[in-house]
Formats: sequence, structure tokens, C-alpha cells
Amino acid sequence: METISKDKAIKILHKKKISFFDITDAKKIFGIKKENTLYKLLQRLEKSDVVQRIVKGKYLFSFNEANDFELANFLVNPSYISLESALSFYGILPQFPYTITSVTPLKSKKIIYQDKEYEFSHLESKYFFGFVKRERFLIATPEKALLDEFYFMAKKLRKVHFEDLDLKSVDKKKLQTLIKKYHFLPLQNLIKKLKLI
Repeated sequence: METISKDKAIKILHKKKISFFDITDAKKIFGIKKENTLYKLLQRLEKSDVVQRIVKGKYLFSFNEANDFELANFLVNPSYISLESALSFYGILPQFPYTITSVTPLKSKKIIYQDKEYEFSHLESKYFFGFVKRERFLIATPEKALLDEFYFMAKKLRKVHFEDLDLKSVDKKKLQTLIKKYHFLPLQNLIKKLKLI
């Protein structure tokens, strides 16, 4: 199946319930091996607003709904939603941040797409755990989101007012278990200072 009409492409994307895809995915989705043919199809789909190019080589299918958290996971892989976005999602932080915050073992970066900022903070691979799949995105557990925030605070890379945090939904036992996996003295000291354990 080398040449595909716009309507056929739309049907395929709908049927497979695809919101996002990259070039490698597109080859499999449309069954196109020739890169030139694939790029021509993507250009046609982009021109007619069927797909939008988010960043180089990554596309959004305009007719399937996708949320900001799903998009963040797709933009940088591997990554999971954490820090202020996750804390707000769980009601620990009252206000919802404008920036969608994630952590990744890759380099830190910021991506602006449709006037929204997606921030990816580098977290060492050894601390890249403690997340779950909710709906169609990966997000830190409440305890891990809090710990990620405190970790970056201990490194003087983030600032959050402790008095703004509502810790009722935080499981202290889970938090204690997670803290043991971190061998970073400034974090241990901050946790003690905040009297969290």
C-alpha cells in the first residue's frame, strides 16, 4: 500500500485511535516504506489540517482528542508528568501551573507548542521511577511528585512554598519508602527540616 488518499489516511488514523505519531510510527500506520512517498503524504495531510507538525518528525492527528499530559509524554520519551503539574493534578498544589512539567532521564529542555510551555527537567536514571499510567499518560504518584519537587528544591533548581501544599492525600509511609531510595544528603536534610518523616 504505497499511495494513500487523504480520506483513507483519516480512516486509518481514526480506526487505530491514534493521536500522535512520529515518522517511524507513520511508516507502520500507513504501510509505506518509501520515505519520499511518506513525506509527500504527511505534507498533504498537514496542508489540509488533518495533521499538525508539533516538532520536527512528530505529528498530532487533528481529529482525535488528546490532552496536554499525553502530548508531554509524546514530546519527550521517556518522561512522566511530575513536579507542579502532578502536584496540582492530585490537589496537593492548589493552583494549576501554566507550564506542563515533566521529568526525564534525557537532557532538560523546554518546548513551546500552541502557546503552551512544556518543561522537561533532567532527573538521573536511578531516580526515574515511581510513576503510573493514568488514562493515556504517565504521571508520578503523589508521593513521588512531592519527592521530585523536593529533590529539585534541595538542588536549588525549583522553589515552591511549603505552606501552599495540601499534604492530606500524601501517604507518609509510601513517602518514607521512597526517600530511602535517594542517597542525596541535601534532600534528606530538607525532608527533616520540613518534618515530613
